[in-house]
Amino acid sequence: MTSPQRGIALMVGSVALFAIQDGFSRYLAETYNTLMVVMIRYWVFSAFVLIWAARRPEGFRAAISSARLPAHILRAVLLVAETCIIVWGFTLIGLIESHAVFAICPLFVVALSGPVLGEVVSWKRWTAVAIGFVGVLIILRPGAAVFSWTALIPLAAAILFATYTVLTRLTTRGEANFPAFFWPAVAGGLVMTLIGLPHLQPINAADIPYFAAYAGVAILSNWTLQKTYQTVEAATVQPFAYLQFVFASMIGLLIFGETLASQVVLGVAVVILAGFYALTLDRKKAPQTR
Repeated sequence: MTSPQRGIALMVGSVALFAIQDGFSRYLAETYNTLMVVMIRYWVFSAFVLIWAARRPEGFRAAISSARLPAHILRAVLLVAETCIIVWGFTLIGLIESHAVFAICPLFVVALSGPVLGEVVSWKRWTAVAIGFVGVLIILRPGAAVFSWTALIPLAAAILFATYTVLTRLTTRGEANFPAFFWPAVAGGLVMTLIGLPHLQPINAADIPYFAAYAGVAILSNWTLQKTYQTVEAATVQPFAYLQFVFASMIGLLIFGETLASQVVLGVAVVILAGFYALTLDRKKAPQTR
């Protein structure tokens, strides 16, 4: 395969693995408290990046060195909060509706890139954000008799993750990417240990294989995502990230017996079309920048 084809294959594999990881999160968080499940996920994530840092050719200390450590700590806190909130949302409204609303996240990144990064956000990009938010309103149906505040949980998670993403772009300006990957995992692991350890529960013997599989998928998903961005530039593979909703929906339907309502499909379609529109604007802008 050529590099673009390999990158696309890796991205599709990555989002499929992340959907499986979310399925394990939902299953385990229905039996064990959310903080404990996320804490174990972070233990695995932290071990993964520590091993990776030790194997870096420039050496461990050089690999993790950063002049922007406070910003990385802030990113770690944001990521911890986002992870806990979205996993909690899985247990309350399911994978399908959580991922449907969370699909707005890339458009929140567009909206935040102006005030945080100082980028000029054109009216066309703001239009894409507005259209995407219309899609979210279609999914949430505010004012409808079935509307519940729990539907706002993945929206809050999307805002937190968008802020984390924009700060990632800010911290990697003029600095290597690895510290931006390393510190949220390690600092987040410490934070989750502090808040999650008091809520540790005994693990049933029957659930040990699920925790082991959860840990393995967590490592593999992060590894494949890093390989994706090492293989091809992000703009080439970003559209395929929306497949995570498809994979998560399949898991929700087949394993958890969730339903896929017509307004959710319509809303997600609007959000994805708005995301593609924003992406085409970025691609048109890239040649001018170069």
